[in-house]
Amino acid sequence: MAIIFKRARLLNEQGELIQTDIKVAGGRIVQIAHDLHADADDEVIDVDGQFVAPGFVDVHVHLREPGGEHKETIATGTLAAAKGGFTTIAAMPNTKPVPDTKQQMEWLVNRIRETAHVRVLPYASITVRQAGKQLVDFAALKEAGAFAFTDDGVGVQSARIMYEAMQQAAALDMPIVAHCEDETLTYKGCVHDGSFAKRYGLSGIPSVCESVHIARDVLLAEATGCHYHVCHISTKQSVRIVREAKQAGIRVTAEVTPHHLLLCDEDIPMLDANFKMNPPLRTKEDQQALIEGLLDGTIDFIATDHAPHTKEEKSEGMVLAPFGIVGLETAFPLLYTHFVEKGICTLKQLVDWLSKKPAETFRIDGGELKVGAKADFVIIDLHTEQAIDPNTFVSKGKNTPFAGWTCKGWPTMTIVDGKMVWQKGRGE
Repeated sequence: MAIIFKRARLLNEQGELIQTDIKVAGGRIVQIAHDLHADADDEVIDVDGQFVAPGFVDVHVHLREPGGEHKETIATGTLAAAKGGFTTIAAMPNTKPVPDTKQQMEWLVNRIRETAHVRVLPYASITVRQAGKQLVDFAALKEAGAFAFTDDGVGVQSARIMYEAMQQAAALDMPIVAHCEDETLTYKGCVHDGSFAKRYGLSGIPSVCESVHIARDVLLAEATGCHYHVCHISTKQSVRIVREAKQAGIRVTAEVTPHHLLLCDEDIPMLDANFKMNPPLRTKEDQQALIEGLLDGTIDFIATDHAPHTKEEKSEGMVLAPFGIVGLETAFPLLYTHFVEKGICTLKQLVDWLSKKPAETFRIDGGELKVGAKADFVIIDLHTEQAIDPNTFVSKGKNTPFAGWTCKGWPTMTIVDGKMVWQKGRGE
């Protein structure tokens, strides 16, 4: 049996919206054409002129399981991904225990298979327990199903450890993905070392703690030939380093989050820990450099860094609360409303940054809407406005700085492997 999605609006190669039908069978897109004929046993879904985009790909998500199920689980986090239009996500390894052995990775792969609503690509850590002292068995973890290697949540402090990690990863043709932070330069800060920190007498995290690590690592990547990817880039200096590294032919890529594109430290209202994330919101100048870096290709794509915490944890205040915000359910509406609608970028650019670009960067089978591709796509209402309400999130985490923001561009249905995994109004 096939499914035909009637009256869908797609982007053509020129970035123009055109209306057509999509036929899906066997988990693949088998036909895209006008007025497709439905056989007697075919299912027909009338999209009613809504926008259909390739399923979004997010390579930076915290699912918390195992060990942090009170914050999120693979089941709740992947349902949040589906609600946000994401059909493939990559799960960070800062769990308890860390997926740093073949046995733990095999357990995680099985758990994903049993409970995930969308595709999940699991990261393995670079070092044992993410402690930065001893390298994991890269080959065994790749064999067990690791997508890439990262100690995200903490920066690898030793240049020797990172150098040797890149050597091993390069030999296996695997990426090293880095949270860039020199711990000797963080000063136990909770926000950026800028105007907000000074106003409230808080210890600030200077920009150089990130950029100095990136500068070190791009030289190590050059020396080893490793694919080196920078997580959640946040400063103008970091953008400059990545730009120059690319111009030098070094194999470096970078991502930016929606919150760093949309907010700066001047936007933090009072001591609200829902605005506390790592890296922190930087200056207006940094924010503009990130936008420019994304537009000129220095930054390759957008990733959410979805980081759920409990209400109780976030209520501990700016100093004591954990870093991180959720982002899977709000990424597209926020960026469509504040980037596409305001003319900062085109709809095609935004869709590419959320789908095609991350898929290409990490050689993931996905991110495209064409005949023969996996039937992974999202149907989006580009016109209805509604306010962001954390109480409606399917994620366990409600920690967002965007509560009350009114947006357009809300997903209404998400398809993975030709099967509906989420639909507006069902199971929310």
